[in-house]
Amino acid sequence: MVIISKSPVTCEVFAQFSELSGDEIEKKLALARSVFLSWRQTSLEERAVLMRKVAIKLREQKNDLAILMAQEMGKIIKAGQAEIEKCASVCDYYADNAAKFLASDIIATEAKESFVRFDPLGPVLAVMPWNFPFWQVLRFAAPALMAGNVGLLKHASNVPRCALAIEKIFIDCGFPVGIFQTLLIGSGAVEKVVLDDRIAAVTLTGSEFAGSQVAAAAGKALKKCVLELGGSDPFIVLADADLVGAVKAAATARMQNNVGQSCIASKRFIVEESVAAEFTAGLVKEFSALKVGDPILPDVNVGPLVNETALKEIDNQVQKTLAMGAKLEFGGSRVGEVGNFYLPTVVSGVTQEMPLFSEEVFGPVAPIMVVKNSDEAIAVANNSAYGLGATIWTMDLDKAKRMASQIDSGSVYINGAMKSDVRLPFGGIKKSGFGRELGSYGIREFVNVKTVVVEK
Repeated sequence: MVIISKSPVTCEVFAQFSELSGDEIEKKLALARSVFLSWRQTSLEERAVLMRKVAIKLREQKNDLAILMAQEMGKIIKAGQAEIEKCASVCDYYADNAAKFLASDIIATEAKESFVRFDPLGPVLAVMPWNFPFWQVLRFAAPALMAGNVGLLKHASNVPRCALAIEKIFIDCGFPVGIFQTLLIGSGAVEKVVLDDRIAAVTLTGSEFAGSQVAAAAGKALKKCVLELGGSDPFIVLADADLVGAVKAAATARMQNNVGQSCIASKRFIVEESVAAEFTAGLVKEFSALKVGDPILPDVNVGPLVNETALKEIDNQVQKTLAMGAKLEFGGSRVGEVGNFYLPTVVSGVTQEMPLFSEEVFGPVAPIMVVKNSDEAIAVANNSAYGLGATIWTMDLDKAKRMASQIDSGSVYINGAMKSDVRLPFGGIKKSGFGRELGSYGIREFVNVKTVVVEK
């Protein structure tokens, strides 16, 4: 198999790589296990010094890495720069806080001493997606390595140069060779790696299908895994909401990560009927002001979808929904014949059986559904296989908090756009996966929670 780095704008091929052979994979696994035995003995202070160097290196290379993302998956430059800044922040965060998060818990019992340690597990395999080619990796790697584990990255096959750039940064910053390795392999080789006894745990961010496959392999091998999968996040707007703020946040929440290619992008806009027309008009105005084009250009707001397949899938969802009776308010078509560009699109009159509501929409399309009240909004929001994030807009904060307790999701944002924050746990429920990343919870996912008792 050949792994290709290819532009979603011009289809230009930047580089090609041969998939690792069985012998090459074996050498990397052996190295990972060997270096773990020494890495786990290093102090948190030693690890923190190196991790802070990674943060510095990321900021130094921010522009070059943003260009690399634009070339491989079409992310606009300013979004790529922001992604690298966020990666640097997660490195700094765990360098600063790992000692506190991993400090032993002292528990009073009849024994002379009782405490709980948090010890590393070993090599952790990370199966990562293309849409945030640096952030998804660093938000796993920073806590995992600070906890004393080592990492092996199986990145999406369309971002191989991003994957290799991450490995190089760790090496250039002084991490021992083997602490973080990139595996240039296809999806067909993943199960064998998961089943290898030297792999201690697995984390995956990606599709529901990919997650189920990796979870099945990890379950077969009785290994811990963390899954962050798809999302179809509801964005609820009640009648008393700040509509100006809600509209602007909705545009940001739907179009985040270039063209809405994000698990946590708001994908279902559930609006109380008395403000539905005004909200729809406002969102059309916001979308119509966006400039579609080459992501390298600084004034472009909307770049291409990742590939032709993604573009066709989005258009198919839109056209099927319109054929079922929804109304096209804006957009709804491909832009040009070269490149995977699709107009930012607003569709009103969406009902729960339509594809734009019932399926995850991984692109620049905002379906709007009207409800009578907050109770109906909650019922509609929960009518999804996914449960990653949710957003509520209302001036009644007590009501919003009550609604938040009833919504099936891993996160709820009130009067703001859904996002991940290095300080807060992030993850989902239902078919959005399980386990948590970030915050103090994230660094404790891949550790052995070990009880130690001193009787006398």
